[in-house]
Amino acid sequence: MKTLSSRLARLSESQTIAMARRSRELKAQGIDVINLSLGEPDFPTPTPIKEAAKKAIDEDFSHYTHVSGYLELRQAIAHKFKRDNNLDFDADQIVVSTGAKQSIANVMLSLINPGDEVLVPSPYWVSYLDMIKLAEGNPVIIQAELENDFKITASQLKNAITPRTKLMIFSSPCNPTGSVYSQKELEEIAAVFAAYPDIYIISDEIYEHINFVGKHHSIGAIESVKHQVITVNGLSKAFAMTGWRVGYIGASKEIAKACDKIQGQITSATCSIAQKAAFTAVLLDPTITHSMRDTFKKRRDRVLELMKDIPGMKANVPDGAFYIFPEISHYIGKSFEGTLIKNAADLCFFLLDNARVAVVPGAAFGNDNYIRISYTAAEDLLVEAVKRMKESLALLK
Repeated sequence: MKTLSSRLARLSESQTIAMARRSRELKAQGIDVINLSLGEPDFPTPTPIKEAAKKAIDEDFSHYTHVSGYLELRQAIAHKFKRDNNLDFDADQIVVSTGAKQSIANVMLSLINPGDEVLVPSPYWVSYLDMIKLAEGNPVIIQAELENDFKITASQLKNAITPRTKLMIFSSPCNPTGSVYSQKELEEIAAVFAAYPDIYIISDEIYEHINFVGKHHSIGAIESVKHQVITVNGLSKAFAMTGWRVGYIGASKEIAKACDKIQGQITSATCSIAQKAAFTAVLLDPTITHSMRDTFKKRRDRVLELMKDIPGMKANVPDGAFYIFPEISHYIGKSFEGTLIKNAADLCFFLLDNARVAVVPGAAFGNDNYIRISYTAAEDLLVEAVKRMKESLALLK
């Protein structure tokens, strides 16, 4: 339609959402599909959080709050940042949003001017590029390789910086690779940015508590760059609260105020009941998340072990999150009954149609020689899914 905004042409549909939708359509037709496309924990929200929400409803906490979240919640998040991440924020440096996705979009719209460059290590989360484009910035991709556990080096970073560089965004633990930057690796990255005090860093730490290698490290805790870092987090992943839609940032007062201004014209505050639940969640002992983390690690190990029997499929060992990002170029150029596999998207649709398993093509995350497998399903489903994939991939010649 000629009446639609031209900015829509700059945006792509989220491939994770698209594959999940196709899976639901097939399931509605009575087809047995195992959906490994969405990053959504299959656990219930912890009971204390649900009880806090019920109490808030009973006490009629149902009116508008401050755009950035009610004061006690922002104070609790500031406490969490100090307790877990050694980050020092006041309540007026916290902005609570309708999910970490909105938190990131707020920051992008607050910082990027047309033509500004944004550094994006690849593989990257599916929505980063489109958020940058929506803010009229230019993504600059820094390609990380499987051999380096999908993590960029300080040298790569330095070579990518130009006079137009405005910020970098990255996630650790990473979606889609599960890679986790160590303290030493973060310090090497920080040393580069310390020489460019006008470049910002968005550190997406939504998978903070799903970390299989020990303590989580925040780049914002490094003294030389702490004023350049916007730390993004939320409750969706670690607390199994995807539908509650609560994310937040800690940033300089100037950036927090800018995000508040943008959010005030788009959504205002997130749901008041969800905010009360969030207050309880961020003050809980983080060990409440450990049982879910340990289950994910067990599932990771099981899937990786089973995948060893699939020819030509290579993957790193993810140190966090709940994804495996295997390389599948072995199957490019092969075919079955007239279906030619030209890229990862073709392979994903082949697996959906033939194996009845939904996964996401790597092009959505910056590399078309890979697919993303989410292991948020129950172990028996994961075992069955890998079995189906192995059988279907064996048909390709």
